[in-house]
Amino acid sequence: MDGMAQLLVRNLDDGVKGKLQTRARRHGRSTEEEVREILGNAVREEGAPRPPLGTRIAQRFASLGLTEEIPEFRGQTPHPVDFEP
Repeated sequence: MDGMAQLLVRNLDDGVKGKLQTRARRHGRSTEEEVREILGNAVREEGAPRPPLGTRIAQRFASLGLTEEIPEFRGQTPHPVDFEP
């Protein structure tokens, strides 16, 4: 079983604490549980390879009906878009 550590955060801004409490209530958790969830999420993907940009865009907009593939442009030089006709 994994060990459990304790962490004490000093000098936390009152506004941050209030927002954490509000967020915890919104998720139906205690403030302590909410902070554990936030910290766990922050480090969960640390060191994991990040999906390419096209894949992330497709995932983000899949619920809106995006079904076509977005090509990955690795190794290509980016150029600014020209919006003039």
